[in-house]
Amino acid sequence: MPLDENHVFVPSNNEMSVLDQINRDKLPQHIAVIMDGNGRWAKKQGLLRAAGHKRGTEGVREAIEGCAEIGIKYLTLYAFSTENWNRPKNEVDTLMNLLVSSLKKEIKTLQENKVALHAIGNLSTLPKKAQRELNEVIEKTKDNKRLRVTLALSYGAREEILKSFKEISIKVKNNIISPAEIDESYINNHLYTHDMPDVDLLIRTSGEQRVSNFLLWQIAYAEFYFTDVLWPDFKRENLHDAIYNYQKRERRFGKTSEQIQ
Repeated sequence: MPLDENHVFVPSNNEMSVLDQINRDKLPQHIAVIMDGNGRWAKKQGLLRAAGHKRGTEGVREAIEGCAEIGIKYLTLYAFSTENWNRPKNEVDTLMNLLVSSLKKEIKTLQENKVALHAIGNLSTLPKKAQRELNEVIEKTKDNKRLRVTLALSYGAREEILKSFKEISIKVKNNIISPAEIDESYINNHLYTHDMPDVDLLIRTSGEQRVSNFLLWQIAYAEFYFTDVLWPDFKRENLHDAIYNYQKRERRFGKTSEQIQ
């Protein structure tokens, strides 16, 4: 066993937990997660898909608490896409009802962890009850500063970008801005995420390796981390693995390794 100068046991890398090896000074500021695998988890258990979605709320809790504990500032969860409306009606209804019930149950967890809830997407398409519950939790947690959790609901990146271009086009037409003045920052200011930093780390569970119309603008320089873990089985240890893997990478943003060093 390795000992320090005071003859105190110091664990080797193999004996240290992944959490112990994470550099708290080099954490990703913004983590985004594509929560995939609820249906497959349920199928493996011989259960209906609804059971997988319900169990998936435990993964949400693990991710939120894990991010709050370690010091992540922004967490964005892909909860329901614009394409998900095409799923069978009973599954969509289940997801919407689960959203309402989960928000009610998780308010205590959010407050205890000083988490502020936000939401992005075409929220007007959500059922009125879901909109009311969502707005209520957002209002109750708005002063929390430890972590900002954003639910992407009825969200699609192409729809988001199209919406921003339409808004900008109207301003050009009305001579509020000239085409020459439009740059990346101006476009960014018209996105749902205008008040958040770009994504540093994108996590997708269940082994699938695609972005599924999620934050296409915001992940331009994100590091991708894919895991075979199904979302209902996602634990904060899996989050630690993703962050540790992220920290071992060299983020060059188009520069050479020599320039970064």
